[in-house]
Amino acid sequence: MRFFASLALIVASFASLWANETSRSLPVRGLAIAAPNPASLSQFIEFVETELVPRGLNTLVLRIDYRFAYTSHPELQSENPLTLEHVKRLVECGRRNDIELIPQINLLGHQSWAETTGRLLAVYPEFDETPHVKMPETYEWPNEDGLYCKSYCPLHPDVHDVVFALVDELMEAFEASSFHAGMDEVFYIGDERCPRCAGKNKAKLFADEVTRVRDHLAASGRSLWIWGDRLLNADTTGLGMWEASANDTHPAIDLIPKDVVICDWHYERAEATPPYFALKGFHVLACPWNKPQVGLAQLEQALSFRKRSNPVLAERHLGILLTYWSSAERFMEIYADPDSVEQQQRGPIDTLNTLFPKP
Repeated sequence: MRFFASLALIVASFASLWANETSRSLPVRGLAIAAPNPASLSQFIEFVETELVPRGLNTLVLRIDYRFAYTSHPELQSENPLTLEHVKRLVECGRRNDIELIPQINLLGHQSWAETTGRLLAVYPEFDETPHVKMPETYEWPNEDGLYCKSYCPLHPDVHDVVFALVDELMEAFEASSFHAGMDEVFYIGDERCPRCAGKNKAKLFADEVTRVRDHLAASGRSLWIWGDRLLNADTTGLGMWEASANDTHPAIDLIPKDVVICDWHYERAEATPPYFALKGFHVLACPWNKPQVGLAQLEQALSFRKRSNPVLAERHLGILLTYWSSAERFMEIYADPDSVEQQQRGPIDTLNTLFPKP
């Protein structure tokens, strides 16, 4: 038994060394995580500089949403927001360490979570795609309304004046060249009771919204990143309604601009979908979460694709974006003491260690 345990450690060690040598060849080596709270900002900056930079990470997608002290729409600020001064400290950290900071606001979907309505629809309920769907006192899935997260109506005449003001303010604060709009898991779109969207093609509705956001950013020389699940066919791929679309948005893949960067998340297996996006003309990132073996397989796929494809295709696979879906504070806490939590909670830390080993 000791022999096999030792052999497993040796194999893991070689895999880690291999990942360390090869992952650094990828153009993008990133982490998508919630931005820290103001009280944890100094700790987070130190964590980036002492723990992430030595691993070779060069990109941070920071989920902000409404946790910024917006001046364009102060009514949309959440409690205890990051201020402009806080953001500038993050910008300086990125500049010192050659890390690209990409701020994120969830657009279109993810306008609620569980029993809580997000700030946009709480303040502007007229933007709700499905106002007839009431938020439950206790959330359960599945439910009769098919409620996962609320969406805003992409055809409401006033919604973009509001959300683009937030996007512009955040991009200026972060001095960023790319913006992440989320746009994953959009289950409510083209609702039959929406006075503007009813009866319209859902793929076109989705594509038009992606294009609208992209065009707004492009006007100031900035680029758009989104999650890729709504562009995959749930049935054809066998991926199901979460990692792919079961509500007819997938044809949008042929309708959106090719300079949109696709973040292709898959957590159970290293699905062979990044080449599909590359063949469609997009730059793409493979996005693991909490299973090191899946992340390692995605890394192997990325490296193989870049090595074996012709130069035009090869350069479209940008690399790896590790995702984490709790707070920055929780990530740092588990990182400091991984043995204190169960395997699933430790999984993202193990995946980080596997893909981007610390020298």
